[in-house]
Amino acid sequence: MRRPRIAIATVAATLGLTLAACGGEEDTTGDAAAQTPSSSSSEQSAPSETASSSPAADDAASAEVTPPGTELSVGETATVPFTYGTEKSGTIAITVTAIEQGDPADLAAFGERANGLVPYFIRIKVENVGGTDLSYSSVSLRALGEDGRGTGVVITGDVEGKCESTSADDTFSAAGATFESCTLQAAQEGVAVTGAEFGDSEEYSDNPIVWTA
Repeated sequence: MRRPRIAIATVAATLGLTLAACGGEEDTTGDAAAQTPSSSSSEQSAPSETASSSPAADDAASAEVTPPGTELSVGETATVPFTYGTEKSGTIAITVTAIEQGDPADLAAFGERANGLVPYFIRIKVENVGGTDLSYSSVSLRALGEDGRGTGVVITGDVEGKCESTSADDTFSAAGATFESCTLQAAQEGVAVTGAEFGDSEEYSDNPIVWTA
């Protein structure tokens, strides 16, 4: 079981961080263009070589991959290229089987930090589509409110007997192998969770796949 942890993000802090990051990128790009005008062409050619040799890209090409930004209903499946760690990659199919609201008492193990929070359980089924060795990998999703945005609460841990995050075992190395898991999420009282998103992949980080109940 993972160690319980909670953090509550504020909108103001998030916006400040985003603006600072954007400003830094603009300044850095300008300096690089002025000092090394020919470096951009070599940088652009490198990713295409890496992508062509990636096992995940090869698997994705043979499977019908779900495009970034796709909106699905709970019970539907998304097929995505997947990388775990630095050595394992392939293609997996993710099905959100349920988004369930728990009881505030389920968060008792988190102590006073959980006061005013309501837990939500995002249940998923994961299938190895590409047939590459993805043993011991794990997948997690993020909860979304009715406005399609995150809840502002970052929570790590499990609710024993109700929502426990599990990893694939050593048999998750062949096409058709599956495992099930549950991601614990939380929202402040009065904020309803009606969806979940997968963005833990380079292809989907800026435009996640979304499931709605």
